[in-house]
Amino acid sequence: MSGYGGRLLDWIDMWIVDRPGTVVIVFLLITAGFATGLDDITMSSGTEQIAQDVPAYDTYQRMEDDFTFTFGQGTDTTQLIQTNENVLSREGLLRMLETQQRLSDREDFRVADSTSVANLVARELDPSATTLDAQIRAVEQASDAERRAAVRRASRHPSFGLAISDDFNQREAYASSTLAVVEHDVYVESSDVGSGGEATQLTDIQLEARRVTDSVGGDVRVFGSGIISYENSKILEDSLRATIPAVVVLLLLFLAIAYRDPFDLALGVLALSMALIWTFGFMGLANIPFTQLLVSLPPLLLAIGVDFGVHTINRYREELADGVADRRSAMDGAMRHLLVAFFLVTGTSVIGFSANMTSGLGMIRDFGLVAAVGITFDALVFGVFLPAAKLLVERARAGTRLPAFNSKPLGSEDSMLGRLMPLHLTVTSQAPKLFLVAVLLLAAVSGYHGSGVDSSFEDEDFLPPEELPAYLYSLPEPMQPGEYTTTRDVNFIEDHFETSNRDTVTVYVEGPMYRDDALESIARAGDDPPDSFVTDETNHARSESILTVIRTYARESPEFARLVAANDANGNGIPDDNLRDVYDALLASPYEDRAESYLTADYHNTRVVYSVEADATRADTTVDAAEMADRYRFEAVETGGTVVFQRVADTIFATAVTSLGTALILAGLFLLFIYYLLVGDPRLAPVTMLPIIVTATLLVGTMRVIGVPFNTLTATILSITVGIGIDYAVHVVHRFVDEVDASGDPHGAAIITLRGTGGALAGSMLTTLSGAGALYFLSITPLLKQFGLLLSISVTYAFLNSVIVLPIALLLWARRSGRGQPSAVDGREGTPA
Repeated sequence: MSGYGGRLLDWIDMWIVDRPGTVVIVFLLITAGFATGLDDITMSSGTEQIAQDVPAYDTYQRMEDDFTFTFGQGTDTTQLIQTNENVLSREGLLRMLETQQRLSDREDFRVADSTSVANLVARELDPSATTLDAQIRAVEQASDAERRAAVRRASRHPSFGLAISDDFNQREAYASSTLAVVEHDVYVESSDVGSGGEATQLTDIQLEARRVTDSVGGDVRVFGSGIISYENSKILEDSLRATIPAVVVLLLLFLAIAYRDPFDLALGVLALSMALIWTFGFMGLANIPFTQLLVSLPPLLLAIGVDFGVHTINRYREELADGVADRRSAMDGAMRHLLVAFFLVTGTSVIGFSANMTSGLGMIRDFGLVAAVGITFDALVFGVFLPAAKLLVERARAGTRLPAFNSKPLGSEDSMLGRLMPLHLTVTSQAPKLFLVAVLLLAAVSGYHGSGVDSSFEDEDFLPPEELPAYLYSLPEPMQPGEYTTTRDVNFIEDHFETSNRDTVTVYVEGPMYRDDALESIARAGDDPPDSFVTDETNHARSESILTVIRTYARESPEFARLVAANDANGNGIPDDNLRDVYDALLASPYEDRAESYLTADYHNTRVVYSVEADATRADTTVDAAEMADRYRFEAVETGGTVVFQRVADTIFATAVTSLGTALILAGLFLLFIYYLLVGDPRLAPVTMLPIIVTATLLVGTMRVIGVPFNTLTATILSITVGIGIDYAVHVVHRFVDEVDASGDPHGAAIITLRGTGGALAGSMLTTLSGAGALYFLSITPLLKQFGLLLSISVTYAFLNSVIVLPIALLLWARRSGRGQPSAVDGREGTPA
């Protein structure tokens, strides 16, 4: 490299070979500085931290703030799940009331209110029983007949059906499970939940509430956002605790095979540790939380770091094997070649990972930033510190009786790997153009098939299955998974209660709803709805709204029915005059709570919940919900869990496509410029990008075949593929150009490249596969398992394309550019080296 860049690399090389001790001391001091940030790393997990970056989530939060839900799962509530008995028996009712009483007695729980079926039944037994003590006495004193009659009366209450399991038998007063909701006089921001601060935080409250409910007896489980947050963090910690030791052990094994020298192994491990300390220390100092997405970072940094390290040690050994007299000259020769390659790899990899910063999701943007910074740190540690430390160790060993170890480079001519790596050239170089056409056709077919890969954003991605693989419990005790209840309780609620919002969407309407035509507009919007909406016999969308509450109460209260009729100009049962009076009467009725779940206190905003077909896709439902919102005369926005999750899934897919396109374009432009400066031939840029594009298309095709969608973690796999693929490809291209310029024989240069650089790539590929395999086999959540699987596939494809497809493209480039003598590409055998 000429000019300023060349002088900079020469200056770095001078420091490495002439002042290695100074370099090592400076890097150790920097490591100590970054280590101070390790204590500042915070954990962040769960779906809420991701969803909050999409606009639909803001609407959802506004809606939650505006309405009082009858049986909600808000951030300031705890759910009690009672099961495994007849919860409507005397014992079952008393057990729930006693649980509510004990929770209310704890001042640190800040209980504002609690609601259960047991409360409703007790109030039917004694309407004056407004306290839990009075309700307990009412149930204790009631006969079985009185209790069954009270259950039948309570079942008519709007909240009863939401809080009782679907096996409820009214005649027998039987149900196997029930839900209770405890409201706390505390609001915890999502960023504070589970941070372990004051006892009023929901996580601390709900964890302590578990001990309280256990003291009551029976089977009463505690569930809520605090528990979910706690277990998400615990799952993240347990995943790291299981995978990191396994990655370290496998890493040591493969590094031992690659280096075959305990001193080089120790230096490699030290360099890897420094790169991780720098990266995670940077996260702590920059206040970037550690998320499930960043669990993929250590294997990624280890992959690039191991690659740099193996190339450094291997190239140094090659220089010695070629007859270089002294160690300084050998390291100088190695680094003059490698620093340029490291610069190219780092520049293009940083571009590839930084492409994730175009994402609409903050968690993915953080990943892009930290990955780019981490790759830069990798390059500094392995490109400057490691060769300097290696030179110091070699000088120290020279004056001692320490034994010499195997120092042959990977892929030496007489090794099995050295014979195997260039073997394919005997076939592929005979018809190179035909071979490349076949590869491009395969890539095109795979890319076309992969264009149909789904995008997904589900709670289940972040949660372990109810039953984990048995082999995880055979691991050493510190690596074994813990006990997780979130998945069990989420599935239980969805299977036994009518509280799931998976088959509904919500339209949030900003009124004023006291305008005379407000309720009529709600009714008209539901006429002839989109296909995914459930309809009644009149082809009207089935929905729940303030209008539903008005109609229900009008059927029960003749007085209220007369009020509605008096303000119904067209006689269709929908009041269209004096709506304030209608709302005032409704809020003074037993239906107050239900009305407040659909209408704000100032009568300005409302929400309408529409039922959707169970087999409708989330994408279709979201599109139809937007169409429904457009029908309102007021400002209306579609929202709800279905819509929010689909918007996140759409953003994830956009991230995958945009980051891939950005990475390829910017990396290609960077290589065009650099190769023009270095080689004088920018055509090397598309040659270098060829195996990367082929790898990316094969990967998306494989994703569709094995049924792995783009999610918050796998959405980054394409840009990671570009980063790793460029790493492999640039090393091959740079080595080939050096060798062909030195020997003038393209075919011989290809053989040397595959034996030397290809051998080093094989070592780094196997090391990366070990880390990815540990993620796949030892991770607890589907999200991490899928990423581990895709990373393994990506690394394998990148390696194969770099050592099989790329050399053929380089041989064609050499012929087109006039470099070297005629080779096998022209039908004649080159001179092997």
